[in-house]
Amino acid sequence: MPDTPPHIVVIGAGIGGLCSALRLAHGGARVTVLDTHARAGGKMRTVPSGAGPVDAGPTVLTMKHVFDALFHSVGAHMPDHVTMVRENILARHFWPDGTQFDLLSDADETLAGVRDTFGAKAAGEWAKFTARSAQLFDAFDAPMMQTAAPSLAGLTAHTLRNPSVIPAMTPHLSLARALRKQFSDPRLAQLFARYATYVGGIPEKSPAILSLIAHAEAQGVWHVQGGMHKLALAVAGLAKSHGATFRYNTHVHRIEMQNGRCAAVHTDQGRIPADAVVFNGDPNALATGLLGQTASRAVPAQTPRSLSAYVQSFAATATGLPLVGHNVLFADDPATEYAPLTRGQIQTDPTLYICAQDRFGGATPQGPERFEIIMNAAPARAPLQDEAKTCQNLMTRRLHQFGLRFTPQMDPSTLTTPQEFAAMFPASGGSLYGRSPHGMMAAFKRPTVRTPVTGLYLAGGGAHPGAGVPMAALCAQHAAAAIMHDLTLTSTSPLADTHGGTSTA
Repeated sequence: MPDTPPHIVVIGAGIGGLCSALRLAHGGARVTVLDTHARAGGKMRTVPSGAGPVDAGPTVLTMKHVFDALFHSVGAHMPDHVTMVRENILARHFWPDGTQFDLLSDADETLAGVRDTFGAKAAGEWAKFTARSAQLFDAFDAPMMQTAAPSLAGLTAHTLRNPSVIPAMTPHLSLARALRKQFSDPRLAQLFARYATYVGGIPEKSPAILSLIAHAEAQGVWHVQGGMHKLALAVAGLAKSHGATFRYNTHVHRIEMQNGRCAAVHTDQGRIPADAVVFNGDPNALATGLLGQTASRAVPAQTPRSLSAYVQSFAATATGLPLVGHNVLFADDPATEYAPLTRGQIQTDPTLYICAQDRFGGATPQGPERFEIIMNAAPARAPLQDEAKTCQNLMTRRLHQFGLRFTPQMDPSTLTTPQEFAAMFPASGGSLYGRSPHGMMAAFKRPTVRTPVTGLYLAGGGAHPGAGVPMAALCAQHAAAAIMHDLTLTSTSPLADTHGGTSTA
């Protein structure tokens, strides 16, 4: 950094903003983080329950190496700050016909389970699918994830140098259609089709290449002791130790420009000068002018929007199903379960994801324990009459169908709706993953960390490389590298892509 360290303002204390702040503060910048909420974490949030704070945001952590690299890059040892434990059972799956199947960390054990549960033909199809998923992961790591600004020309050239990957891509097929071709058993196609929802997509509209998510998960699923929010607190604490300042309950209403570049941010508590600004929020907030008309030039409107969710977070005693940490209760009809979402309606035949937070590591808690149940939803629209109660009744019927009961029963007051997410995260419309992943070119339509507004950068799941906790952390790595490059070099030659140093999906 220069002799006079630049002052960088980070708007938003989600994981992208926190990782940016940590890297920049360690790099020698003066960093101020602003957030309208009362604490760090963004969507990695908790709500109170009778058994303690319960996660009400993301619960699945893959690609732990992204965070290993983050802590190492600032001279820290991650286990000294937060504890992550690898799960033996990645997820337990339940179907209405009584089928139960565990996806395990050991690939050979998983394949044996597929053979025992679904038959020898399914095991062969599974082996081919996992090999194809790994091939896609390896092929698209460098030209997409490892560059801060991917280009279609670069991806095309990379693909032509590796032509064997083209059949694995199943171009012009949706994820759902590709899976139906690869699996003769519809239950296995249904299992992997829901991976589209991990990034806010509907399987029939999302590109088949999203099957590479399966390889990211197969490389390991970890849980954070104390809940996912502990990871956000650890990164925030480390950023503070490197000199970053945090101001919570602070609303930013304008980014000030001088001489064609960012000069300050204006908050409800006054003006804060800045040499650069990192925006860690939904890019739509910039596009719609919520931070000023000049800043609206930074990104185009981010449409179409990704999915939202109904999230129930509560404490209760569970009976009737042998739950583990991560559980999936599948819909009756995989062919129609997502159809209402395409019309902006509530699902009538949903798949439910259940996180039993206190059962990680094979634990068997006694008495009330913490649960988070997630049901996919369309982005926010006009609220329905008694929406929370309608959603809760729908969830309850599905749970009872599988024999699962909670005591006490879930209460509508513990439900977060798309409208509430829209209020928490301005201009998101309730979408939890930014722009929709639908379409073959969706990956190139996400904004990248550098914007056309000089001095304004993006970090978070709404920008490249996309949604998810490790993706937001990798985006922050790209953003911090771009800022340190731009503020320390005065060359007039074109800027090159800033490459990351970790492998990611």
